[in-house]
Amino acid sequence: MDSSTVTRESFRGLIKEVTDRLQGRALDAALQNELNECFPVQGEVFARIFDGCRAAIAAGWMCEREGGGIKYGRVIKPDTELNGFSVDVVDMNSLRGPHHSHPNGEIDLIMPLTAEAKFDGSGAGWLVYGPGSAHFPTVTDGRALILYLLPQGAINFTR
Repeated sequence: MDSSTVTRESFRGLIKEVTDRLQGRALDAALQNELNECFPVQGEVFARIFDGCRAAIAAGWMCEREGGGIKYGRVIKPDTELNGFSVDVVDMNSLRGPHHSHPNGEIDLIMPLTAEAKFDGSGAGWLVYGPGSAHFPTVTDGRALILYLLPQGAINFTR
């Protein structure tokens, strides 16, 4: 997928493949394991989402904002077609982001741009935080794109 072919609608279609599996599911370790089995790092869906993110960034409509060394942006607002999930994407290079909590949980897709890059200690793949969790999102050992699926778009940044 190149920057001339990726659109918000085509990207939404890629994400829908994932969110179709999430309806009514608890955000927990079992879901994290299932996502890593169904949509593995070596699989087609992971590759298409990763390629789509890189193409959308090149096209200028993804990660179009910047603050504190983080490029970021909300790509899709909470959407009933996506089972109420919103989609945010960040581009981080070996840094700690702002503390925040996830009232309804958070599902992360970690896409390293540098082979050894990790997000919150995890390499490429899926990471699930349950409802009420909180963290300083941190990328170490290089640069990574992180796609966040947030139920109802809920996120609370700590002041």
